[in-house]
Amino acid sequence: MLSEALQRAEQVAPRLAARAADHDRDASFPVADFDDLRHEGLLGLMVPLALGGMGAGFEEYTKVAMALARGNAATALVFNMHASVTGALAGIAPELARALGATEAFFEERDRVLRAAAGGALYGVAISEAGAGSRLSLLQSTYHRDGDGYRIRGTKSACSGAGHLDAYLVAARAAGGGDAPVISYFLVPDAPGIEVEPGWDPLGMRATASHTVRFDVRVPVAALLGGVEGLALPLAYAMPQWLVASYAAVYVGLGQAAVAEATGYLEKVHGAKGTVTTAARARLGRAEAAVEASRLAVEHAARLVDVAPGEPETNQWIHRAKLLAGDTAMGAAASLAEACGLGALGRGSPLERIFRDARSGAIMPPRSDICADYLGANALGLDPRSVMEAPPW
Repeated sequence: MLSEALQRAEQVAPRLAARAADHDRDASFPVADFDDLRHEGLLGLMVPLALGGMGAGFEEYTKVAMALARGNAATALVFNMHASVTGALAGIAPELARALGATEAFFEERDRVLRAAAGGALYGVAISEAGAGSRLSLLQSTYHRDGDGYRIRGTKSACSGAGHLDAYLVAARAAGGGDAPVISYFLVPDAPGIEVEPGWDPLGMRATASHTVRFDVRVPVAALLGGVEGLALPLAYAMPQWLVASYAAVYVGLGQAAVAEATGYLEKVHGAKGTVTTAARARLGRAEAAVEASRLAVEHAARLVDVAPGEPETNQWIHRAKLLAGDTAMGAAASLAEACGLGALGRGSPLERIFRDARSGAIMPPRSDICADYLGANALGLDPRSVMEAPPW
C-alpha cells in the first residue's frame, strides 16, 4: 500500500511534467511546482508528526523523490536540498547531537525550523564553491564572532533554489583556523547581505536555479546549527546519507522517466508494440533492468539508514547507491536516445531534456569516481579517509 506522502507525490508529478519543458527552456525556477508541494504538505515530509509534519523516514523520502523526479528531476533535486536540511535536523539522534556538543538551545531552534518547514518554509543548501565543490575541508567561505552573533562571508558557486529560499544552510570555516579547518553549519534566513547573481545556464538540471550566491551577512548565535562550532565534518562522516544517497533517489526517478518516455516514443513511432525492432527492444530491456537494479540498491541503502544509521555497512551501501544511480541514469538515457533516434532528441522534447539532466548524475557530489574510490578502499580493507587522494569531505 502506498503511503499518503507517496500518493501525494505521484498525484503532483504529472503537473511537474507539464511545466518542465518551459522551465528547462528558460532556466527558470518552477515556482508553481513548489506551490503544489507546499499545498500537499510535502515540504514537511521529514518533519516529525509532533511538529506538524509527515514524519517520514529516509526510505520513504527516497520513494517520494523518485516519484517527483519522474515528473521533473530539477524540481526533485531542489526538493532534495530542502529535505537534506529538514531530514538531517529531524534525523539526528539526541544522543549523537549531545555527544557532538550540541546545546539544549539547539533542540528548541531545531523544532522551530522544522515547524516552519511543515508550514511551508523552503530551505536550501549553500555549500559548493569554485575549486572545492562540496568538499567541506576545502571551503574558503569564513565566519567569525561579531558581538553576540557571527559574520559570514563567502561565495557559493551553485545554490539550488537561490533567490526563492526562506533560509540557506551555509557551510563555512572559522577565520584564522589554521591547517586544521573548523567547519560549521549555519541556517541563514534570507536577508540583506545575501546577493544572488543570476547566470545559471547549464546543460541540464536548468530549472534548479542554482545561481551563484554571495554572503556578507551577520546572523544571531541561534543560526549556528548545534550551538557548537566544528560539527560539519563529523556529521558528514556520521550521517553521509543526506550528502550522498539523497541525490541517488532523484537519478533513479530520472532513469525511470527515461524508460517510460522511450517506451511511449517507440510505440508511437512504430505504430504498434509488436513492430518495435529487436535492437530497440533489447536497449529498452537493458535500460529497464539497470534502472530497476539501481532502484533496489537505493531502497536497500535507505532502509539501512532508517534502522542502522552511521554503521559501516550502511555507509558503504550509501556510496554504492549514489554510484549506481548516477552512472545508470546517464547510461540508460544515452542508450535509449540511440534506440529512439534523432526524432526523439528535438530541442525541448522530454527525452532530450532527460538526456541532458541525466548527464549530471555522475557529477553531482560526491562524483562517481569518488564513490568508487571509497568503495575500492573499503574492499581492500583500507580506511578511505587516510588513503583517498580526494576525501569525500
